[in-house]
Amino acid sequence: MYDYKSLRVAVADGVAQVTIDNPPVNLLDTTLIGDLGHFIGTVRDDSSVRVIVFESANPDFFLAHVDFQYMEHPEQFAALAALVPGDATLNPMQSLHLAVRSLPQLTIAKLRGRLRGGGNEFAMAADLRFAAAGETWLSQIESRIGIIPGGGGTQLLPRLVGRARALEVILGGELYDARTAELYGWINRALPPEELDATVDSLARNIAERRPEQIAAAKAAVEGALVPGDLGAALARESAALAAVYPAPDDVVARVGRAVRAGAQTFEGELDLENAVARA
Repeated sequence: MYDYKSLRVAVADGVAQVTIDNPPVNLLDTTLIGDLGHFIGTVRDDSSVRVIVFESANPDFFLAHVDFQYMEHPEQFAALAALVPGDATLNPMQSLHLAVRSLPQLTIAKLRGRLRGGGNEFAMAADLRFAAAGETWLSQIESRIGIIPGGGGTQLLPRLVGRARALEVILGGELYDARTAELYGWINRALPPEELDATVDSLARNIAERRPEQIAAAKAAVEGALVPGDLGAALARESAALAAVYPAPDDVVARVGRAVRAGAQTFEGELDLENAVARA
């Protein structure tokens, strides 16, 4: 049904299982962003799919983050717009995440491993998030590299955790465990690792028994109840704020370059990315 370089997709009983597999750390690079954009643009019109579950083939990384190389090459980041569906007035990651949020199907992020920056924003764009306790860590790391979240993080996170905690997460740049994320409302539940698959699979099959119109209507109604105004307008405000810090000044670009050369995007470097960036 689908053929991608960094995704494996299997559809059964109304549920699309999407396994992210972009070694070594599931970096959001051109390949993965392009595959996600194509999948989302295709599946929205597939009436046989009522629920989409995103998971990772790598137990250490759900989605690492957006490729740091785009700091040095903002023109390459802008070129990603051709790979994702959505509003041309938004940046590519905003468009991707708004497209996820706007799918008529229910989306579930089944989380294991680390997800930082754009990886966390992608998970927040999903409708539901379930994580393996003790095996999942979340972060908005952008403040550590001299910018702010720009893929929807400043708008999606406050909707989940509130203003004060969102500022703590965004400006602190720390790595949060699944239990704390559950306490904050960042994720639906932190589950014992051995229960995660069965819990998500059962919920996905249950919801897939609903009519597509029910799922789409419920999502639209709940979204409309959240806050005045729509997410697209909020993302436009975020985009304007991001313009103040990205493209980044030369010293920030140089620091990110040093971090990459020191191994920030290797498997070992990603395991302790906060300190790797701090040392650069």
